[in-house]
Amino acid sequence: MSQTTVINKLGRTSYPERKVNLYENLQSLAKSYNVIALCRMTKVRSAQLMAIRKKFKNEIKILTIKNKVAQRAFEQIFEDVKGLEFLNKELEGQCALMFTNLSPFKLNLTFDKNKIFMAAKGGDIAPNELLIPAGNTGINPGPVLSEFKESNVPTKIDQGTIWVSKDTIVAKPGDVISQKLAALLSKLDVKPIEAGVSVNYAIAEGLEFKEKDLKIVVQEYVDEIVRSFQEALALTVEAVYFTKESTPLLLIKGKQHGLSLAVEAGYLSPETVELVLGKANAVAGNLSQQLSSKGYSPQN
Repeated sequence: MSQTTVINKLGRTSYPERKVNLYENLQSLAKSYNVIALCRMTKVRSAQLMAIRKKFKNEIKILTIKNKVAQRAFEQIFEDVKGLEFLNKELEGQCALMFTNLSPFKLNLTFDKNKIFMAAKGGDIAPNELLIPAGNTGINPGPVLSEFKESNVPTKIDQGTIWVSKDTIVAKPGDVISQKLAALLSKLDVKPIEAGVSVNYAIAEGLEFKEKDLKIVVQEYVDEIVRSFQEALALTVEAVYFTKESTPLLLIKGKQHGLSLAVEAGYLSPETVELVLGKANAVAGNLSQQLSSKGYSPQN
């Protein structure tokens, strides 16, 4: 293999050309994109990463490399890319680096929308209650019956296939899924494990974003915006401040106040005559009741 000389802060060292190209590619990507994100691969399966890499190949560049290689490449461009020194400290365990111009929040939301459900493996943690529903499994009787029995799932044989007698919870949230239960769930095509990529750390324009900072529940923000708009609109109406949104409400409110004032003053108009007469009738009725209670009776 050919050798190339690379200069780093430790001095002049000879590296294989392949490694030099990798260093240069990492440094070029770091300088070319606004956002560098880090994903820890401990709960990510290679098939998921391949699917995401294929789907977003024009928007996100994804590299899985050794942490030391990335750290040494990045050390040489700390002055060129703000925040890169923070990212270097986060490179622990098996990681994937993502280079993109999407904001860290949009990147994380994009991954959330592309999560899939996968078959469980032995040792996985149940994310919620796992239920095997009653009904025909379509599985022929045989050794698999013992797997149902070990998982305490009641069964019967009907028309040559195994039927589950009743809905059965086989795991609760937080339970460790055994190898045998995982095999049974797979046979029943039950896929309980939500799988996907999450952004665990990111830097953007010198700012660092940790995983907790990037967790956004979109509906909560939508609800907050709607609530803020309604409160602001109510304030503008109360303050009689005219805007495009408040003007129709202010005109309605003005009309209602005008009608109330006219009725209170007994002013007759096509809009108030029924209201004035109705109020007069109510006053007369109330007066009649008070007089009757004092022994007075109406005179014809």
